[in-house]
Amino acid sequence: MSVLTRDEAQTRAQQIDVHHYAIELDLTTGDDTFDSRTVIRFTARTAGDTFVELKPAELRSLTLDGHPLDPAALDGNRYPLTGLTEGAHELRADAAMRYSRTGEGMHRFTDPSDGETYVYTQLFMEDVQRVFAAFDQPDLKAVFDVAVTAPGDWTVLGNGIATPDGTGRWTCAPTPPISTYLVAVAAGPWHSVRVDHAGLPFGLHVRRSLAAHLDADADELLDVTRRCFDRYHEKFEEPYPFDSYDQAFVPEFNAGAMENPGLVTFRDEFVFRSAVTGTQRQTRAMVIAHEMAHMWFGDLVTLRWWDDIWLNESFAEYMGYQTLGEVTAGGTAGTSPGDWCTDPWVEFGVSRKSWGYEADQRPSTHPVAPDPEAVPDTASAMLNFDGISYAKGASALRQLVAWMGEKDFLAGINTHFARHKFANATLADFIDSLAAATDRDVHAWADRWLRTTGVDTLTPTVTHTDGGWTLGITHDGSRPHRIGAGAYDRDPVEPGTLVLRERIDLDVPLDAPVTRPGRRPALVLLNDTDTTYAKVRLDTESWATVLASLSGIPDPLTRAVVWNAARDMVRDGELAPTTYLEAARAHLPRETDLAVVQGVLAFAAGQIADRYLPAEQRPAALALLTDTCRALLRRTEDGSDPGLRLAAVRHFVDAATQPHSLQEWLNDGNVPGGPELDPELRWRILTRLSVLGAAGEKEIAAELERDPSATGREGAARCRAAQPTAEAKAAAWSALFGSDDLSNYLFNATAQGFWQPEQASLTREYVARFYPDAVALAARRGPAIAEAAGRLAFPSHAVDNESLRLGRTCLETDDLLPALRRKLTDQLDDLARALRVRGA
Repeated sequence: MSVLTRDEAQTRAQQIDVHHYAIELDLTTGDDTFDSRTVIRFTARTAGDTFVELKPAELRSLTLDGHPLDPAALDGNRYPLTGLTEGAHELRADAAMRYSRTGEGMHRFTDPSDGETYVYTQLFMEDVQRVFAAFDQPDLKAVFDVAVTAPGDWTVLGNGIATPDGTGRWTCAPTPPISTYLVAVAAGPWHSVRVDHAGLPFGLHVRRSLAAHLDADADELLDVTRRCFDRYHEKFEEPYPFDSYDQAFVPEFNAGAMENPGLVTFRDEFVFRSAVTGTQRQTRAMVIAHEMAHMWFGDLVTLRWWDDIWLNESFAEYMGYQTLGEVTAGGTAGTSPGDWCTDPWVEFGVSRKSWGYEADQRPSTHPVAPDPEAVPDTASAMLNFDGISYAKGASALRQLVAWMGEKDFLAGINTHFARHKFANATLADFIDSLAAATDRDVHAWADRWLRTTGVDTLTPTVTHTDGGWTLGITHDGSRPHRIGAGAYDRDPVEPGTLVLRERIDLDVPLDAPVTRPGRRPALVLLNDTDTTYAKVRLDTESWATVLASLSGIPDPLTRAVVWNAARDMVRDGELAPTTYLEAARAHLPRETDLAVVQGVLAFAAGQIADRYLPAEQRPAALALLTDTCRALLRRTEDGSDPGLRLAAVRHFVDAATQPHSLQEWLNDGNVPGGPELDPELRWRILTRLSVLGAAGEKEIAAELERDPSATGREGAARCRAAQPTAEAKAAAWSALFGSDDLSNYLFNATAQGFWQPEQASLTREYVARFYPDAVALAARRGPAIAEAAGRLAFPSHAVDNESLRLGRTCLETDDLLPALRRKLTDQLDDLARALRVRGA
């Protein structure tokens, strides 16, 4: 299959204008394929040759201006259109297209709970070709008329309002001009909740087996949606540009969500069927806010080529967190203000931002705004959906707002929308729009922030002076930073608590050290409001204060900055992993912000206990983690914080080294003092018991009979792969790499269960097998499964030089699928870092 190059896209955009697509999809032709008929009206600016993309199971016919073309001329995914004359043309294509089970193109899913079938599209980058014929590039926008024939009891959703004719045929209202990758269809016997807001129809949709769970959360989901919608209309001068706003929660979705105009698709795990923490609700709300921001930035104004994908994602990421914080201040409908309506930037700082820091320190790093030549084709563009395009880019925009002011920033954004609505724009266009709203040199700022790679490090120098103290900053890096430096004193009344003396606003690099009167503070913390993107270090006295009083810092965002500093020091070999664990044991039992608790425990378990400590130290690390969780459980025995208690239970289960307590909980159906075990907790416990050899096929089959849902099937696959027997590992490996039968979600679950640190000797033979098997799998099944294999099926717990050597040898393979090459590059760099941390 040919990938589209940037040069080819530029040439084609100069050759043709695309005006209109009429698409007919018939979803009643069987379980394997559907019919796709497309009529494209376009104009050739000049005479010459071009091509249209299509990936059919069978191309039945193709006509150009009424003249039949030979279907056999299809070359991979391209059909050549030769000898075009200048002027208007009409292309017709009739094909059978394959359904997907990998979340690409038209994904088909049959719900094991009730046997109902659902289909939905995910057409990002180049997967539109799996559904209909198209000139598939983002800067050839057109109007789309879509009609779908579906079984009689199905509902069809699309970018525009879909109207049935009573015979199974649904017609979607024509779209405004949009890019091909944004076309969307979702069809099936959906359970729907519909309301009107601001004169538009809004809808929530989910498969029928999750109807009760959607109904339970519909008020909250709609309240967040309305609030974000209204807030964006306060920020943006351009009104919402589409005729409806549907949100469909779809099964086996690879991403978190997709910003299709008028029909946002979400993974249906966001319709919670088990108890969740406040941070999970907050994350769901942030994703709603993120995707809605795309309606303007991404859908109304769209990138010209994929080198500017960060413009979509960084903007939506920044706006999602910022707007959610604005609209949920004081609580939201159906919840108490203290449940999940905390500062979303805390979760961003302790979770999302670390994703950016990690990505930016790997060999695969790239500028937030890469040079166009660095994104020569769609395959390379797909690799940039990472922590840099999302988290680092959002951090850069947050720093930009701190530097130029929110009023000017929003003025520039509105200028951008007005200049480029329903069209395409580049980074240069975006910067020009911002520059029109401020006297600051935004172009120079962009060069230093968006065209560079790596993470700056800011280190304070605190010295005593006569009658005062002085703050200097060592700046390892090249970017300018506008930050706050917090000066904290010990509270004379409450031991272990700190109070903010002052916050000093600084521009880094400093022109000169800053002098302040009075004694030196107990803690001096750079970037204590987390408004810039940089690693920070602490001076010796401040670090001693942190070890004694971290949980006594008054602001959770400031505590997140400190925990991130400690995390970075561990990763850089400057802080012993055991010191981090001891700090967690000392301070998490008194931590009040759930996002901080979860972020610290996730790093402590997933990186320190599982990778950074040698095998002989892992039991002690797990014991410390379970001890920390017990302390959190004791603190929440009164029911005062069910979210924190749930988080503690989950982490206790995952770190347990003895099965006794877990077996008691599973048998009793609850944790003493709560919570009761819902399906998520039951499968989590059973997975850990499987790892420990305390549950087998009998218990797994019984649990699957109790929960025969799609999530139950995934839980069973995870448990079976986690069994500590040679037979179980062989069966799991065969399912992963020996056949192509697993759907994307069952593949993920099986891979998650396979590798376990406790089973290193049992899985040692598979370390070497992984590389050739993953290469072959990627070649057969494509980018989505390749990415999943590199992310979840990689032997990440095999932290040794031989594993690193095998991986680096594999990277020398010439024909590696780009998605797999990128994941292996990142995984091997993380493996090398783990070895360095162990050595330090």
